[in-house]
Amino acid sequence: MRQRVPLILALAAIGAQIVYPLVDGSSRDAVTIAVVGLLAAASISHAAINRGVVWTAALIAVTAGIGLTSEIVGTATGMPYGCYGYSVDGLGPALSGVPLIVPFAWTAGFYPIWCVATRLVRRFTPASRRIGRVALTVTGLVGWDLYLDPQMVADDQWAWCVDNAGLSGIAHIPLTNYAGWIAIGLIMASIMEAIASRYEKPTVSDAVPYGLFLWTWLGSALAHAVFLSAPELRYSAMYGFVVMGILGVWLLATFGVAFARSRTSHADTPPRS
Repeated sequence: MRQRVPLILALAAIGAQIVYPLVDGSSRDAVTIAVVGLLAAASISHAAINRGVVWTAALIAVTAGIGLTSEIVGTATGMPYGCYGYSVDGLGPALSGVPLIVPFAWTAGFYPIWCVATRLVRRFTPASRRIGRVALTVTGLVGWDLYLDPQMVADDQWAWCVDNAGLSGIAHIPLTNYAGWIAIGLIMASIMEAIASRYEKPTVSDAVPYGLFLWTWLGSALAHAVFLSAPELRYSAMYGFVVMGILGVWLLATFGVAFARSRTSHADTPPRS
């Protein structure tokens, strides 16, 4: 029964994301907050049930805590992301100019990527597994931001001070932003890797975070390419699809291998008399 809680929250988050292109103005702001809150709740509840309360508390402290700190420093100084600022009241109450829902977006984005990275490196040697999980988590976070940042800027949730300093088609988002995501992602993933060896319990099932990862990767690409109107999102659809796809294609391949093995094992089992 407990496993149904994160599933229900994840399905509610997906439902809210489906509604997102259909509304605008303050209604879209409310849907955005709901999406982040539901995704964070799905991730936190799944982590608590499957990886333990101590590990989950560390997850929130590391992702939301470091995320909020980096955003406060970032909006005040331009480090490490570059010069930017949030819109007033768009995403609800704020602390030092940073909406309080924002740190939970870090948790919501980090956890499914971490779970996918964990699956991808499980056959590595112990030393390679630690390095690989950190590297893949950071890669996934950058890929996720290649969707997130263009979409939220197009929605006027935040804005950058410079123009023509980024990738083709989304040049209004400077390359320093992605450098900042790499730096903060490395800090988060490295701390969680250090914590994991002591506190992370063997998981019962990661189907929910896998589903959220695949939905984010494929659903965001479709939404940016077809359902959202800002022309720059055609470019972010491509960038996000390719970078998140480094993990996504590999994840689908592991599913294919597991399915093939199960079929072979079933075929080799002698019939009961």
